Amino acid sequence: MAINIGFIGPGIMGRPMALNLMKGGHKLWAYARRPETLQPLTAAGAIACASPAEVAKHVDVIFTIVADTPDVEQVVFGEHGIVNNAKRGSVIVDMSTISPTATKVFAERLAKQGIDMLDAPVSGGETGAINGTLSIMVGGKPEVFERVKPLFDCMGKNIVHIGGNGAGQVAKACNQIVVAVTIEAVAEALTFAHKNGADAAKVREALMGGFAGSKIMEVHGKRMLEPGFKVGLHQKDMRIVMETAHQLGVALPAAAMVTQHLNALIGTGCADLDSAAIVKVVKRMSGMGGD
Repeated sequence: MAINIGFIGPGIMGRPMALNLMKGGHKLWAYARRPETLQPLTAAGAIACASPAEVAKHVDVIFTIVADTPDVEQVVFGEHGIVNNAKRGSVIVDMSTISPTATKVFAERLAKQGIDMLDAPVSGGETGAINGTLSIMVGGKPEVFERVKPLFDCMGKNIVHIGGNGAGQVAKACNQIVVAVTIEAVAEALTFAHKNGADAAKVREALMGGFAGSKIMEVHGKRMLEPGFKVGLHQKDMRIVMETAHQLGVALPAAAMVTQHLNALIGTGCADLDSAAIVKVVKRMSGMGGD
């Protein structure tokens, strides 16, 4: 059944996700801070709106995917935010990566106005967004999840309802901890190989065939040998992890160390490199330069 959908934040990830929703036969109203980013969506039949509030007037389910916690708050509760026009019984699905604690607060505020919320951050990168194969981690009421599940099916393959509001963001934080700490391990291993005079590319090839083999070794390990991009967003995600850990009194020593390495990369102007660039920090500490 076709559903009237709103989409706010059609960036690198959001744009292909929105297009996949339209390919699923759904009518889409969209808003972006930079109107030119809407062009691929309007070319496919989406209706451009002047504000999140205007989007909310026309739809039953609104997806948001923006940079950080304050951005979500502004889009939802700001002067021209979704809540100004959202219908009672509508659903806001936030697919950003933000604070689990703030997500719970947002959901409580929306519930008082008769609006449901799901937090549904994703993993799988731009390729997964384009191919509709994202992993989607969902928090919120089970009945609301079931209502939105056919829309998630347009965008992802591994779709898991984790628990109540905020649980999806907790799962994404866990994802980022594992990714960050594993990148650190791969960086240390390849630095160790290089320092010992071994061919790091061949060491990686050998490790891929054993228990050390992983997606991180495959993808980020290769990028350490042939660098790629985007430290900035990973640092933001790890800041959320460490802030939440501080609130809960949870010790995450390895995650804290990797966060400092990401901070060091930001401080040396490497925000646009792939987070595989953690290897640069490890190399510098090992007296090998950072190239």
